[in-house]
Amino acid sequence: MPFQAAPDLLKSLRIIFVMGGPGCGKGTQCENMAAKYGFCHVGLGELLREEANQATVRGQQIRDIMLKGLLVPTGVILDMVSDNMLSRPESKGFLIDGFPRELNQAKEFERIAVKRKKSVCRRPQVGRSPNIVIVFDCSTETMIHRVLLRGQKGHREDDAEDVVRQRLETHYTLCEPILAFYQQKNLLRNILAEDAAENIFAKCCSVIDSLQ
Repeated sequence: MPFQAAPDLLKSLRIIFVMGGPGCGKGTQCENMAAKYGFCHVGLGELLREEANQATVRGQQIRDIMLKGLLVPTGVILDMVSDNMLSRPESKGFLIDGFPRELNQAKEFERIAVKRKKSVCRRPQVGRSPNIVIVFDCSTETMIHRVLLRGQKGHREDDAEDVVRQRLETHYTLCEPILAFYQQKNLLRNILAEDAAENIFAKCCSVIDSLQ
């Protein structure tokens, strides 16, 4: 498929943003939804961690930002998301996990959505919203408990308690305007994420099935 056809392709595919604080379970549920519906799971956190592990200047910069519990610049985020989407033209849709992380990212995605690699037209104006935005609602204490447990098993540097609390503080501060932005568009779908994993998955499937 010609590269220039990709923006038109992405206009027709389902794009679902999945939001929630660290430890709310969105990554696990995205994997389950991707397997059932043939969607591509674009895990922003995983993309960032992979980049942070690279022996590059940008990798070191991202690693330093993440260890402080702060946000990586919007331009870097959009490049990662769009590159990942354009590399999966066979997908039936996209679950973009952990995005957007601030209001500017939401607005910029709708303005540019994907980028070409030709310098003459680096970011074509696709101009589309996601089909829906799933928000996982979970208490702070539950998320901290889950992340600390995950950190013990996976030894992730950004799962230390002080970093987690900073990430949550940043998340709550920046999340409210994003939710209001999508609420006005009637795109928000809230899911209580304190339940058993299989029950949460059933709720996710109900949301996606409503798009059929």
